[in-house]
Amino acid sequence: QVQLVESGGGLVQAGGSLRLFCVASGRTFSSHGAGWFRQAPGKEREFVVAVNYNGGRTAYADSVKGRFTISRDNAKNTVFLQMDSLKPEDTAVYYCAASRYGVVSAHTWQYDYWGQGTQVTVAS
Repeated sequence: QVQLVESGGGLVQAGGSLRLFCVASGRTFSSHGAGWFRQAPGKEREFVVAVNYNGGRTAYADSVKGRFTISRDNAKNTVFLQMDSLKPEDTAVYYCAASRYGVVSAHTWQYDYWGQGTQVTVAS
């Protein structure tokens, strides 16, 4: 069993930066793939970025390439999302997820565990 807790969200001006944190409990987290998804009001949850179990492979949505960076520290059971050059359209609740498959995935159905989400608001 893996439990995930996100933090680091908040209000930022367009062009600014935020760093999100996802702290996992459970001894098996280092074998799990991890991802960040987001959901804006009235929209479906969408893929943002993912990393495989050891941090060696990543995948990004086209909308965030070059602006967002995912990384992980398995010794600390933590996944990071560095978000730079933020835009108002990045406003959403951001969710961290973990997949027992260990690979990079953009599909919500491949993730077994989800955090409660953290709000990111980008003001224009």
